Amino acid sequence: MRAGLRGLTTRGRSFLAAAIAAAISAGILGERDLLRVAVLLGVLPLLAALYVGRTRYKLACNRSLDPHRVPVGASSRVVLRLQNMSRLPTGTLLLEDRLPYALGSRPRVVLERLGAHQASSVAYTVRADVRGRYEVGPLVVRMTDPFGLCELSRAFPSTEQLTVIPQVTPLPSVRLPGEYAGSGDSRARSVAVHGEDDAATREYRRGDDLRRVHWKSTARTGELMVRREEQPWESRATVLLDTRAHGHRGDGPTASFEWSVSAAASIASHLRQAGYKLRLVTGDGVDVDATEASGDGLLLDQLADVRLDQRGDVASLVQRVRQRADGGLIIALFGALTTSEAELLSGLRGSGATCVGFVLNSSTWLSLPERARFEAEQTHAAAALALLQGGWRIIGVDHDGQLPVLWPQAGRGSQGFALRAALAETVAGAVR
Repeated sequence: MRAGLRGLTTRGRSFLAAAIAAAISAGILGERDLLRVAVLLGVLPLLAALYVGRTRYKLACNRSLDPHRVPVGASSRVVLRLQNMSRLPTGTLLLEDRLPYALGSRPRVVLERLGAHQASSVAYTVRADVRGRYEVGPLVVRMTDPFGLCELSRAFPSTEQLTVIPQVTPLPSVRLPGEYAGSGDSRARSVAVHGEDDAATREYRRGDDLRRVHWKSTARTGELMVRREEQPWESRATVLLDTRAHGHRGDGPTASFEWSVSAAASIASHLRQAGYKLRLVTGDGVDVDATEASGDGLLLDQLADVRLDQRGDVASLVQRVRQRADGGLIIALFGALTTSEAELLSGLRGSGATCVGFVLNSSTWLSLPERARFEAEQTHAAAALALLQGGWRIIGVDHDGQLPVLWPQAGRGSQGFALRAALAETVAGAVR
């Protein structure tokens, strides 16, 4: 009964207030008919509170999402199935599924009545324009009397997770530089031809089998070296995503960082379809390999969660990549860089990797004064030149850049890159 009284609606409380006022007026005026009206107004909300408070429905709820993973801007259908497990019919039920703000307003549905063991389903759609993982639910059931004088809430604890992944754009087929340089340990094929003394070796990594230590190379280099295992010829690639907060501009879905995340997802999916064994490295600590059939889902789930890092720096990013560097192809997406940061990135070429960089001119994502824009362009040109001199192949990206249009430049030959190097030097000389 106490729970029912606490659940009185505004209408129910108004009835009680009217009953008290009518009773006082009846006592002052001596009107018995008015007293009867006061009793009726007071009894109705009390009976409603007793009815709702003593109701013990046995309800089962099942929620399904189709699909559980959607790209940014796409919709997912949520189906709620509510079943009355008791022998008694229910009264009017108000259903409200709790949603995070990014998925829109909370859906509200009215079920007039559920008979004994009867089930009913309702559906609605959700749509998100921001990447991330969102909890859908729990479902709140509000039980009320026919007059709407009392209302109580019951919540189901179960929830479902909706993953909103970056938008993946199809890319044209391009023959990439160094696509067969990513063989990794397969270069140890020379062992079978030239013998053990000429075996291909690499530095010892934590967890390597000590039986693979190559002692002659260890004695010659002064560092512990191990033999490379022979593997079938394969192509390997690393997709590198810069998450430094100070390297990106703009807010929300139109920010430069969101362009980079969507581009990383598109490039990773494209390379996976082309048969590459892929590795994803981000500045905020993500380092995953996508070698299984479910690798696409793993990569996209990781990119759904990636966020800007306020304390990120290029040095730690380079160190993270080099911890497991094995040659091959590196495709990086950078925000704004300084010349010193670009020079640090040239260290990734030391592992024999072919490096292709998409460098965002993030200042074009903002409306800047003429002087500030000129300085940003100068810094961008100098950083691009430093990367080119460090052996990188560079593709500049502005705010209106479309990845499918820019992607063929990743496979352009050395003449095209030499031309861009000359242009970069021209720009750098003009702004001095």
